[in-house]
Amino acid sequence: MCGIVGYIGDRDATPILINGLKKLEYRGYDSAGIAVYCDEEIKVRKAKGRISRLEESLKDFYINGNLGIGHTRWATHGEPSDINSHPHVNMSGSIAIVHNGIIENYLTLKEWLQEKGYSFVSETDTEVVAHLIDYNYKGDLLKAVLDTVNQLEGSYALGVISKEEPDKLIAVRKDSPLIVGLGNGENFIASDIPAILEHTRNIYVLNDREIAVITKESVEVYDNYGRRVEKEVYTVNWDIESAEKGGYKHFMIKEINEQPRAIRDTLRGRINDKGEVVLDEISLIKEEISKIKKIFITACGTAYHAGVVGKYVIEKMARIPVEVDIASEFRYRNPIVEEDSLTIVISQSGETADTIAALREAKSKGSKVIAITNVVGSSVAREAHSVLYTWAGPEIAVASTKAYITQLVAIYLIGIYLAEKKGLIGEDQVKALTNELKTLPDKVQKVLDNEEVIQKLADENFNVRDTFFIGRGLDYAVSLEGSLKLKEISYIHSEAYAAGELKHGTLALIEKGTLVIALATQKELFDKMMSNIKEVKARGGKVVGITCEGSHEIEKVVDIPIYIPSSLSDFMPVIAVVPLQLLAYYMAVARGCDVDKPRNLAKSVTVE
Repeated sequence: MCGIVGYIGDRDATPILINGLKKLEYRGYDSAGIAVYCDEEIKVRKAKGRISRLEESLKDFYINGNLGIGHTRWATHGEPSDINSHPHVNMSGSIAIVHNGIIENYLTLKEWLQEKGYSFVSETDTEVVAHLIDYNYKGDLLKAVLDTVNQLEGSYALGVISKEEPDKLIAVRKDSPLIVGLGNGENFIASDIPAILEHTRNIYVLNDREIAVITKESVEVYDNYGRRVEKEVYTVNWDIESAEKGGYKHFMIKEINEQPRAIRDTLRGRINDKGEVVLDEISLIKEEISKIKKIFITACGTAYHAGVVGKYVIEKMARIPVEVDIASEFRYRNPIVEEDSLTIVISQSGETADTIAALREAKSKGSKVIAITNVVGSSVAREAHSVLYTWAGPEIAVASTKAYITQLVAIYLIGIYLAEKKGLIGEDQVKALTNELKTLPDKVQKVLDNEEVIQKLADENFNVRDTFFIGRGLDYAVSLEGSLKLKEISYIHSEAYAAGELKHGTLALIEKGTLVIALATQKELFDKMMSNIKEVKARGGKVVGITCEGSHEIEKVVDIPIYIPSSLSDFMPVIAVVPLQLLAYYMAVARGCDVDKPRNLAKSVTVE
């Protein structure tokens, strides 16, 4: 969602803010702006559209100062416009704020403030916060912000500056991510690490309702009662280059090619020399595992599709019933979650608002919660009982690739772990499974080495109007992800269907030339899949068949066969998704789309 960056020190704040905002472009945005303390005033520049438009405006009206805040906005209240862009200011312009989140009671507060004589120029909920801080300000900015957030309902990450106290920057958060970067004679705030990584590797991760008072020389953190909080410094240990394109045309193709490394990193330390799965992160003893009667997996988007794979795999391995829920629906159906349930939440960023809400719902009903996430110190990581990190590294492109594939690996580890603890698989079976897991990076690399086949397919078909993905069993689960990837970055209408359902209505959509991507990697379902492909061909569909090496029977029924390395059926989703990722990427490139920042989408969805 929206991106926040802030600076206080001795350097010119403007280029630091602009460059920081550029590092947050992956979060998705429709406008950008900065506010800088300059010549004893707060001067604001903001613009609808890309950051480049904001930069153009600064050429004529440059603002130079040592204190400032910046923002990239993804519209929630009010259309994308210059006026609705952040930062927002109070009526006198003495206070400026940036905000990520949604203020749920903003209309009530707005009406109350209007009665007090405040006027509004934007349609946003954020402007309410600026005026409310102004109302509460009595010479102490920290107290004014504390009093204000205690009146707010909803989610927020706030950066606040005032010309009355130009020696400080205030940062506070609830349900939206915010970090403080610790420098030498300067300090920073940001929504995410890439925005400040070129300046510092030492950060504080603010917890819910914590507020930081930041000067160029110090950072003091308080709880919502104004009591000092001692924070532990977190040192970022990944390279700054890992947040850059590294010679690739787009972040997405770079991240697709990083998947073999990401798989190895996620497995590292979790399979010992005996071939056993070691998950010290999971605080469930054998007796607790034996009492689990049901598992809930809840997530959004791509992470949800990883959860669908998880249902198949965990039920098969651990013989525990699994329900998979879209997180935005989970708590609203009043799920029957009990103390003998286990809930697994999956979120790349660890800040997905709906997933956090589902986590809290499950905990409130007594369920143990395991989080699978890529971000250390994120909200789901802190609030879950246990957390299994996917060491994918920074994922910048909006369309998730390496985060998804490492989520699958984490799910496999959990499935094997639960099955072994329940005594359902023996030592030899565990070793066979883990040995196969360790072969996946090389098999994914083999698909990547053959990407020219997929690129050619994309170049020949990028003008299609509709595309359908079909599969059975785990291939259907992978089809869901392949379809999402194609539609979100190429804007081609795409749907995924369980192949056995074709005759129940979907075949009506197949006409001559319709592109159909058919996955046939599940050995026990291969013959049935061949029958489904024949049904599509009989209606004139153009079928691309993706199957395992050696399965040449598919050539009799498809137009274009694509072969990928074989693995155990349960592990094939890791390999089978890669050609689908590549197809989506090259289709989008051929159509001239903005691959890394698809329209209307955001990387980290931190509002419901």
